[in-house]
Amino acid sequence: MSVKANIHNDAPLLEVKNLETAFDIDGKYYNAVDGVSFKVNRRQVLGVVGESGCGKSVMSLSIMKLLPKGIGKIGNGEVVFEGRNLENLSEREMNKVRGKDISMIFQEPMTSLNPVFTVGFQVQEALFNHMKISKKEARMKSIALLKSVGISRPEKIVDEYPHQLSGGMRQRVMIAISIACQPKLLIADEPTTALDVTVQAQILELLKEIQEVNDMSIILITHDLGVVAEMCDEVVVMYAGRIVERTDVETLFYNPKHPYTELLMGAIPKLDEEVEELSSIKGIVPSLKNMPEVGCRFANRCPKAMPECMEITPKLAETDKGHEVACLLYESSKPAEGMNV
Repeated sequence: MSVKANIHNDAPLLEVKNLETAFDIDGKYYNAVDGVSFKVNRRQVLGVVGESGCGKSVMSLSIMKLLPKGIGKIGNGEVVFEGRNLENLSEREMNKVRGKDISMIFQEPMTSLNPVFTVGFQVQEALFNHMKISKKEARMKSIALLKSVGISRPEKIVDEYPHQLSGGMRQRVMIAISIACQPKLLIADEPTTALDVTVQAQILELLKEIQEVNDMSIILITHDLGVVAEMCDEVVVMYAGRIVERTDVETLFYNPKHPYTELLMGAIPKLDEEVEELSSIKGIVPSLKNMPEVGCRFANRCPKAMPECMEITPKLAETDKGHEVACLLYESSKPAEGMNV
């Protein structure tokens, strides 16, 4: 084992503690992320799954401190990276962390890449931000990075503009930018959205290779459980801004415990079954303004809901070793007598 692998080996790389992120709607703040806690260990791939509107992307933007100014704010909690609480850092200090220590691949490569600058300029910008490097060295490194993410003819592509590339190639450029300074943590927000199946598989394989070569940790945000099965070590299931289940990937697929997770699993098409219609989860995720103040937020969509589910807020607690669930079907999730947390 290398010396690098031994440094703080037992400490988590990232620890999110009781994170609350709120948005201003008509002069009042509503929590889009509500009391979320989790850890990411070194060289681990953590999957974050849930429907659109569950708070997955907001959580990632909170970690990066990229919330829209004047609208979004972190109301409570800590984001601790290598022992430092990122919430205490100034914008200047945070700029040294972004791209170098923690990097992010955003959902839409066409809107994330600047249309008026060449691909090479945008890769080099990441290098100039964190390295003392000449223009010639930066160009050569940019070409090498484009080649490392599987782009053919990188010497030509480096001088092209985003609109001249396919969706898959733009996503590869985004990955090249995100790994330019060899970050310790990569947040990938729906990295395969809007790509065809073949390209999706190539991008996932590329991320796995990069993670293994660079000893990098990844937070993979997705609604695709097939991607989770392919990539992740542990999984966090989010619903309406809260974590409802957390365990390792194998346990999640073979022994899901929260009714929401069970329904997500049931919506996956199976090759060995012929069905006329895929199962779906009735209803929609509540909007921020209509979020229930007490009770389980999934109760009105849950086929196993009991009357107390509307009145008692379940706590995320261990049902088996390493398997946490927030559901009143399990005794451990029930708050102490007289408490409704």
